[in-house]
Amino acid sequence: MQRMGMNMDSVPDVQQVIIRTAEKDIVIDEPEVAILQVQGQKMYQVIGGEVSEQAPGQRLGAKPAQAAFSEEDVRLVADQTGKSLEKAKEALQECQGDLAKAILLLQS
Repeated sequence: MQRMGMNMDSVPDVQQVIIRTAEKDIVIDEPEVAILQVQGQKMYQVIGGEVSEQAPGQRLGAKPAQAAFSEEDVRLVADQTGKSLEKAKEALQECQGDLAKAILLLQS
């Protein structure tokens, strides 16, 4: 293989391989991983292991998506409830940008 410009090594002690796509994560626990180098390019080969799929929200350590809302939304919630801008912003974050839910949350 070396005469043809190919070199193959294994990666020791691999615990997990994650293939992340927009729709899901493919998680492979305890696989064997080999690195094949051909003409300066590296290829990773993942063999065996326990395979599972996860939705993006289930990722370990994943932060919840930030809701999009404007400063006008924050002022509207604060004006409608009589609360501070900071409390209004916190409520909007908790309600994922839903104005009505944020107002109801602060009024209750």
